[in-house]
Amino acid sequence: MKNFYIETLGCQMNKSDSERISGILSHFGYFETENEKEAQLLIINTCSIRQLSEDKAYSKLGVWGKRKKSNPEIKIAICGCVAQQDKEKIRKRAPYVDLIFGTHNIYELPDLIKHIENGEKICAVTNTPVIRNNNDFKIIRKPSVNAWIPIIEGCNNFCTYCVVPFTRGRERSRKPEEIIKEAQNIINEGFKEITLLGQNVDSYGKDFNDKNITLANLLRELNKIEGDFRIRFVTSYPSDITDDLINAVDECDKVCKYFHIPMQSGNSRILKEMNRHYTKQQYYEIVSKIRSRFPDVAITSDFIAGFPGETEEEFLDTLNAIEELELDYSNTAAYSPREFTKAGKMTDKFLPEDVKYERLERLNEKNKQACLKSNEKFTGKILKVLVENKTEKDGNIILNSRADNNKIVHFTDKTKKIGDFAFVKITKAQTWCLFGEPVE
Repeated sequence: MKNFYIETLGCQMNKSDSERISGILSHFGYFETENEKEAQLLIINTCSIRQLSEDKAYSKLGVWGKRKKSNPEIKIAICGCVAQQDKEKIRKRAPYVDLIFGTHNIYELPDLIKHIENGEKICAVTNTPVIRNNNDFKIIRKPSVNAWIPIIEGCNNFCTYCVVPFTRGRERSRKPEEIIKEAQNIINEGFKEITLLGQNVDSYGKDFNDKNITLANLLRELNKIEGDFRIRFVTSYPSDITDDLINAVDECDKVCKYFHIPMQSGNSRILKEMNRHYTKQQYYEIVSKIRSRFPDVAITSDFIAGFPGETEEEFLDTLNAIEELELDYSNTAAYSPREFTKAGKMTDKFLPEDVKYERLERLNEKNKQACLKSNEKFTGKILKVLVENKTEKDGNIILNSRADNNKIVHFTDKTKKIGDFAFVKITKAQTWCLFGEPVE
């Protein structure tokens, strides 16, 4: 039995890919370790959405390369989005790497591992996905109450700042029966929450010649599975949120009343420059429609500060949007030029670094204010929560849980354990979380 260690950077899709990689390796005499110094096979699963993520990947490769000098028997592999787009750069910058495999090549691992075990150096990066058969290998998920299921991969939108269409390819949906079977297995294993994943999850089924295969109908089918569990889905593209999807969320008692809908900018001109297929007004209408159906819904978003050519007035539209839409939380980032993207070529419009990061500071401050305001609305309310883990503070065991609408709730209850549902009355609100006490 050989040990392998895998470090995962980036999004939930990458984490899900790592679970599948772990499952495949377990079939070939490998055992996962949490201690990288014990591993004979080192893997880094990378993200290229921002430069910082790429830098982390190359930094880790450098550390492992030094270790390999003193122990040549160690094998080093890199996969994920950086591997998909930078295979030649990796070969030049880290020639000691034994295996480079792209986002489309995970299911080639059985053959790839045999080659590197024989002393070969392999680069397996294709633009055409290797057809996956998810029944061939067990998925090894980390002990948790939550499990992820990729239902669609890739993106067709080609936002001018985003590298995903180049690293993950065009949209490809999985068959609904395959997803339902995986979900049933997850519930049988004892997981209490399923999150359906997709770079553009609302596009699920569009690549099939069957109008009945949609995210809305998939939710309805998953909702029929017996058991006490919850269903989430991320990430939504604003203009792809249909009335039928909203209806399905309303109809299905196991589907969480939570929407993650990246806006990216609060200004319509910048949205057009980003090649986002909606205006500021259309985004406002979508949020209004959702809030009118679900009083306690949480709506979160993503925003970029300092997109090429963004003026101060256009940036202020973003700050105003967060406040006017009463967003519950937003992921924020300064614009980072990415290779292959249209915006990455707008060098004459790039903003100075100090301007981008000053705007990011203001964006983060507005986000903090919005989070606190959102949380304060729940003081005195009763929320159903799922206990995810526990910590000890001042001799007391604190249960860390998540509500249906994705709010983090801390409370104390000696009768509850990880994986239990509970009803909690909110007694205190802070910027990033809520506190409460259990009620019947």
